[in-house]
Amino acid sequence: MLQMEVVGVRVEMPSNQPIVLLKEAKGERYLPIWIGMTEATAIALAQAEEPPPRPLTHDLFKDVIEALGVRLQTVNIVALRDGIFFADLVFSNGVEVSARPSDSIALALRTGAGIFASEDVVREAGVIIPDDQEDEVEKFREFLDTITPEDFGRAG
Repeated sequence: MLQMEVVGVRVEMPSNQPIVLLKEAKGERYLPIWIGMTEATAIALAQAEEPPPRPLTHDLFKDVIEALGVRLQTVNIVALRDGIFFADLVFSNGVEVSARPSDSIALALRTGAGIFASEDVVREAGVIIPDDQEDEVEKFREFLDTITPEDFGRAG
């Protein structure tokens, strides 16, 4: 498993489809995962460290995990089948639960759990951004610094 870092979320144009972009912690490959608008908002809120006025589903789930006395240790993105990513939540008591990567990443950002992806997934779906496009990644990071969760619409 390869440790991943969350670069951020963005809306891909012209389709208006949000993606979360992960990067290998010790490598050059990026892993783009297309996600829903609600999950994009949840990830953006967690990255901005701005608590919503009322807990969102991921905040509630974090509180339930804590109330049960367990800890989310890792999120593992384990497979890519027919264009769909699959992840596992790995808890401190040894329990593993299958989940969507978007929900898993939103929860990991709230709990401080590590995010990992299998080598097979990164080999199949990962991309290397050439040096001449590194400016684009920097622009993307700057974009993330200026965007607010409201820019993604209201979460339901």
